[in-house]
Amino acid sequence: MKINNMHLWILVMIVGISGFSQGMLLPVISIIFEQSGISSSLNGLHATALYIGILLASPFMEHPLRKYGYKSFLLYGGMLVIICLFCFPLWKSFWFWFLLRLFIGIGDHALHFGTQTWITSSSASNQLGRNMSYYGISFGLGFALGPSIVPLLHLHSSLPFIITGLTSLTVWCLIFLLKNEYPAQDDASPSFSSTARRFGQVMKYAWISLLLPFCYGFLEASLHGNFPVYALRKGIAIEEVSIILPAFAFGSIVSQLPLGILSDKYGRRNVLVFVLTSGFLTFLCASFVEQSTIGLVASLFTAGMLVGSTFSLGISYMTDLLPKHLLPAGNLMCGMAFGIGSIIGPFIGGLFIEFSPNASFFYVISLMLLFALFALQSFKQKKSVFHDAA
Repeated sequence: MKINNMHLWILVMIVGISGFSQGMLLPVISIIFEQSGISSSLNGLHATALYIGILLASPFMEHPLRKYGYKSFLLYGGMLVIICLFCFPLWKSFWFWFLLRLFIGIGDHALHFGTQTWITSSSASNQLGRNMSYYGISFGLGFALGPSIVPLLHLHSSLPFIITGLTSLTVWCLIFLLKNEYPAQDDASPSFSSTARRFGQVMKYAWISLLLPFCYGFLEASLHGNFPVYALRKGIAIEEVSIILPAFAFGSIVSQLPLGILSDKYGRRNVLVFVLTSGFLTFLCASFVEQSTIGLVASLFTAGMLVGSTFSLGISYMTDLLPKHLLPAGNLMCGMAFGIGSIIGPFIGGLFIEFSPNASFFYVISLMLLFALFALQSFKQKKSVFHDAA
């Protein structure tokens, strides 16, 4: 069934509120912990809880989506996120908040998995890049607005969580306007083993498309989870951090649609080579302007314009490489790759800040983009996918 405009906009709004909650949680919790005297490595480890939730839940999500349909799946995922957001003010504890972040990771992953699969399965091939760019714009806008409520910490530490919970509840209600649909089925009976088999087929034919969400997760989580700590240690004020961080997300919003349309016209691979190369150079340049707030805003805005579409372009590339019955598994694995990158990113970033205080934090991100570029250049598409993957 082809997706209509109202259907598409409700789905991208759901993604947007998920981005808002993630964009708020990373800097707010990292600043609260930094001011409480918790080390940067433990701070970075705590940020991985959300992505551990993604990884723990991923192998078990395909079956309920196929059985209950997209609408029911999204309702339960959104409900879990909202409940957890309202629980943060109840008890300020390192491990209690770790569990809440883990459950938010499960709920957010359900929202992303459900919306990604619904959009990629229902979009015409010549509109896929455009529709996924709307997805990326919405997530980027939400992520950009998330850090903007960091200054509310000066009023009360519970306010960011309460405001995000209320906003999420409002958007969640829109899911009831959708008609339930189900993903394309294959001949395999729903089971953990059939999911594992489909995972293997996705790895065989579309491994490169998984590396792109991994790279974006590494970049995004380390930038939002580690940079506030790095900035505070460099003497940058919290108010300046709340301006610098959204610059990356706003940059990605500006370029998502043009890059999505260009990928439909000139090919996903060609556009990805361009953005990875340019993104590597831009983050390298950012390391030379760290003492200037304006320089950092300009650098991160430009970097966002270039690599902020890596996640949505990676999913579109995955859809090009796989048949429709493998799209639920492919979308799950993209989410898992994003989660793995998001776990590794803050942890490596935290260690780098702690043990290399004189080196630029942006070196870590630059090297990751360079690695992804080399991998993309080495990838050779297997032409037999539609025969072997059935």
